[in-house]
Amino acid sequence: MWKDIPVPFYLSVHFFEVLNPKEVLQGAKPALSQRGPYVYREYRNKTNITFHDNDTVSYLEYRRLFFQPHLSNGTEDEYIVVPNILMLGAAVMMENLPDFVKSLMSTALTLLKQQAFMNRTVGEIMWGYEDPLINAINVIAPGLIPFKGKFGLFMDFNNTNSGLFTVNTGMKDITQVHMVDSWNGLKKVNYWRSNQCNMINGTSGEMWPPFMSPTSVEFYSPDACRSMTLVYEQSGKFQGVPTYRFVAPKTLFANGTDYPPNEGFCPCMQSGIQNVSTCRLNAPMFISHPHFYNADPSLVDAVEGLHPSKEQHGLFLDVHPMTGIPMNCSIKLQLNLYIKHVDGIRQTGDIKPVVLPLVWFAESGSIEGSVLKQFYTNLVLLPSVLDYVQYIFLGLSVPLILSAAVLMAITQRSAGEKSPGAPGRQNKPPSETTPLLQDTDTPSRDGAES
Repeated sequence: MWKDIPVPFYLSVHFFEVLNPKEVLQGAKPALSQRGPYVYREYRNKTNITFHDNDTVSYLEYRRLFFQPHLSNGTEDEYIVVPNILMLGAAVMMENLPDFVKSLMSTALTLLKQQAFMNRTVGEIMWGYEDPLINAINVIAPGLIPFKGKFGLFMDFNNTNSGLFTVNTGMKDITQVHMVDSWNGLKKVNYWRSNQCNMINGTSGEMWPPFMSPTSVEFYSPDACRSMTLVYEQSGKFQGVPTYRFVAPKTLFANGTDYPPNEGFCPCMQSGIQNVSTCRLNAPMFISHPHFYNADPSLVDAVEGLHPSKEQHGLFLDVHPMTGIPMNCSIKLQLNLYIKHVDGIRQTGDIKPVVLPLVWFAESGSIEGSVLKQFYTNLVLLPSVLDYVQYIFLGLSVPLILSAAVLMAITQRSAGEKSPGAPGRQNKPPSETTPLLQDTDTPSRDGAES
C-alpha cells in the first residue's frame, strides 16, 4: 500500500478566462469566468526505494496524469483567453532594469507579435507550447528565465517526481514513522528569509504516525516550497470509519503583519496570498486558496467573478486517528500572477496593479472498494465485535458468580449444623489425670469396684 498507493487520486483543474482583455489594458478591472473542471486521473508509484542504517528510507515518487473526459466539463482542445504569463511576468521582473533593456524587450515583443493576453488551448496551457519569446528573453536578459523550449503551467506535474524524500521507518520510535528526515538531501530549504520558514516539518503528506491527537498535522509540500500546518476542526466518520478532520488555518497564507511567524515568507502583500517567486524562477507568482478564500477582501474586490466559499474552496484532510492513514482528502491551491503597467514596455498598456488568478486545482482522493472494506472490517467491525463479546462474557459471568456465592453460603451453613457436641450432653474439659484417649469398651474404675 505504501509503495503503490491503491487510492484513486484525481487532479481537477479550473482556469480563469479573462472576459475583457482590451479593457484591462486600458485600466479596467479584470472580469473573470471560471472554466472547467478538467479532470485527470493521477497514478503514483515509488521507485529507487533504499533503506538506510539509521532507520530511514528514501524514495522517488512519480506522478502520471491521464485526462478523464467523462468527468470533465470541457476538453483539452478548448480555447481560453488568459494572460500571456511569460510576457507579463518578464515585464514585472525587468521593471528595475535599465531603460534601454526594457526598450529592446518591447521592440522584440512587437516583432514577435506578442500581446498581453493570448488565446490558447487547455492542453497548451497545461502541458506546454512553443514560444519564440523564450529564446528572445534568454538573449536580451540572460538568466532571467532559466529554461528553454516549451512553457506550460503543469509541465512539472506529469511523468515527474517531487524530489527525493527520506523518511523515518519508525522501527525504534513509532511516533516518528513517516516523518521527513530530509528532502533532496536537505534538512531545510533556502527559499525563505527565516530559519523557521525554511524548516522541513512533518511527513510527506501521505500518512502520519498512529494514535493521533486532535491538534494539528504537518507536511512538507514541494509544490508550495514549504511546510504546511493544518489544524483540527472536528471528529466525524467516512463510510463508517472514524476520522479527524484537519483544515487550513486562516494564518496559513497570512502576511507578516497579521501573523509575525510568516514574516520569513515576505516580501508580502495582502494577507491570503503567499509570494513564491523565490522558488518559481523569480516570476511574480503567488499561491492562495481558490477564489481568494480566507484572504483579504480587497483581493476579491480587485477582480470580478470570484465567489469564495468554504464548501467549494476550503482544503481538508480526514485521517483515521488510530493508524494515521488519510481516508478522504482534497488539497486545493490557486496560482496567481501579479501584473501591472511597466514603463518602457508598451505591451503592458495601462494595466493597473492586480494579483490576477490564473488557475486553481484540487488533488483529491479517498479510500474505496476492497481497500475500504478491509479497512472497515479490521479496524472498525472486529473491534466492535470484541467489545460486544466482552460485555456478553461479563453478562454471563454475573449469574455464575451469584450461583457460586449461594453455593458457598449453603455449604458453610451445613458445616455449622454438623459441628461436634450433641444437645443435652455437656462437654467438660479434661483434667490433668484424665487420659486424652480412652477405650470405650473398657469398663471404668468405678464400675469395676461396684
